[in-house]
Amino acid sequence: MKIIGRNKESEQTKKALKLGRNLLVEGPVGVGKTFLIQTLLKEIKKKFVRVDGDTRYTEQKLTGWFDPPIVLKKGYVKEAFVEGPLLTAMREGQVLFINELNRMPEAVQNILLPAMDERMIVLPKLGEVKAKAGFSVVATQNPKEFTATHALSEALLDRFEMIHLDYQDEKDEIEILKQEIGGNGKSETLARALRIVRATREHAAIKRGASVRAAIAVGRLLEGGLDFEEACLMALPSRIEVSSSGTDARELIHELIQNPTQFEKKKT
Repeated sequence: MKIIGRNKESEQTKKALKLGRNLLVEGPVGVGKTFLIQTLLKEIKKKFVRVDGDTRYTEQKLTGWFDPPIVLKKGYVKEAFVEGPLLTAMREGQVLFINELNRMPEAVQNILLPAMDERMIVLPKLGEVKAKAGFSVVATQNPKEFTATHALSEALLDRFEMIHLDYQDEKDEIEILKQEIGGNGKSETLARALRIVRATREHAAIKRGASVRAAIAVGRLLEGGLDFEEACLMALPSRIEVSSSGTDARELIHELIQNPTQFEKKKT
C-alpha cells in the first residue's frame, strides 16, 4: 500500500520526523492520518511505539506501574516496575506515536509535557528517567468539534509542530479506491459511490460527511454480492452526522443515491 497524493504533507512530515520534532497531524476521520505517519516512519526506518487514545486511558498505562505481587515480595524495586509505552520510547530513543491524542483525558496528556520539553519525567519510587537521543512524540487528533474529544491545552500545543490533512480531491480518492478495491470492471460503480460520499460533505442537512473510507466500505459490500443501494444504506449512515436529531440519515442517503447533486448546497 502506498500513499496517494499528499506530496506536500508527506515531505513536511518526513522532514519533521528526521529532525526529531514533536508533530501533531490533525484532520477529520478517514483522511489517512494514521496511515501517513506509520508509512513514513517505516520509510525512514524510524522505530516507534504506538498508543491508541481512549477516554479511559490512565496515566499509569502511559508511564508504567508497579506489579503488586512483586512489590509485596521485594518492595518498590526496578524489576517490579512494568514500563508503559512512554517509558519504552524514551529509554530506547524511539518515536511515541499516539493515535487520536485528544481522546485521552487531560491528566494523561499533561504527562507528556516534561517528556517533550525537558526530555525527562520523574516517577514515584523510581526517580528521574531521561530520554535517549531520537525520542520524540508524534500524534494525530480529530478536529475539536468531533465527539469524545478533549481539547489539548495551550501548553501541550506549544510543544508540537502541526500539519493539517483535509479530504483529498476526487482524482486522488478514485486512486485510493482503485488501490483498496481494484478495478474488476466496477470502476463506474465505485466512482458513483464516491460521488455520493463526496456529496455528503456538502449536503446542507449533514453536519459531518463521510470520508473515502465509506466508499471503500461500499466497494467491499458490492464484492460480497449486495446491490448498490443496499451497500450504500449499510455503509454510509454510520459514517455521517446529521445536523438535526429529527433527520433520518438513511433517508438522506437514499435521496443522494437517486441524485447526488440535487440536494447539494454549500455550507456557510
